[in-house]
Amino acid sequence: MESKAPFIKELTLPAISAPMFLISGPELVISCCKNGIVGTFPALNQRTSEGFEEWLIEIKTALKEFEEETGKKAAPFGVNLIVHQTNPRLEADLKLCIKHKVPLIITSLGAVSQVVDAIHSYGGLVFHDVIKKRHAQKASEAGVDGLILVTAGAGGHAGTINPMTLVAEIKQFYHKTIILSGCISTGRDIASALQMGADMAYMGTRFINTNESKATPEYRKMIIDAGASDIVYTASISGVHANFLGASLRAAGITEEDLKKDTKIDFGKEMDTEAKAWKTIWSAGQGVALIQDSVPVADLITKLKTEFILALEDQTKLLLHYTKK
Repeated sequence: MESKAPFIKELTLPAISAPMFLISGPELVISCCKNGIVGTFPALNQRTSEGFEEWLIEIKTALKEFEEETGKKAAPFGVNLIVHQTNPRLEADLKLCIKHKVPLIITSLGAVSQVVDAIHSYGGLVFHDVIKKRHAQKASEAGVDGLILVTAGAGGHAGTINPMTLVAEIKQFYHKTIILSGCISTGRDIASALQMGADMAYMGTRFINTNESKATPEYRKMIIDAGASDIVYTASISGVHANFLGASLRAAGITEEDLKKDTKIDFGKEMDTEAKAWKTIWSAGQGVALIQDSVPVADLITKLKTEFILALEDQTKLLLHYTKK
């Protein structure tokens, strides 16, 4: 028996703006939710749990005011929690998510049934990101409500498996919500994700180039100037393989020899934490090849919906053609 996230049918588009380190904040989340897609952000984008709670209050207040003023229902928002022993804030941030009844929690680096149960206690949903079948099986056993399949070419800590294969493989045993991540930049891409069997699309890189993101003008321009072949997959930045803009790596003085290493680069005193590294070395997915502008979230979502509908109309024409054969 299938059990899909109930909010999907209420969205403008079946899409989530992914929680991006140092990029996603209240302004981006609020704009996404007002325009009918799920907006999310990492709890660790705020330096303290106190600051994190301030963001939760800001988002909840803005969306409540929007609904009261317009009579429209905003899309739910979500928070990304790093569920790993290296995250000293997990317990405090989880308590705040429970206190404020955050509708959607996206867990990374560990699917723990106790965390899932805690979110379920107030009616929240838990989606977990995975890059391979084994991770998906463990998350399924932990009781998560959705799996985010991070496939080849995605920004950040991406996997290497083709999306068609991974979606089909996971659907053999998992029958709840499946969200696809990897090179999704257009409305047609969203339609393609659904055709492959996913229930939603997960879009990160495309939302870096929105007016409401925290990306610098230089970051946005580098995305516009980049093609798919300009994305570098390396473990040398964070110790875990991820995709980065090659131009930002070169600008930081990182050599080809550095990039071949499977261990994290020692950046020295001037760049002694991963957070500082990611401020200078910019992540992006291969979907940069289709990004040529930086626009307000509202304009982007309108464009995505138009493209999505046109893609579905094309599929309907094909259906009519081949059913007559």
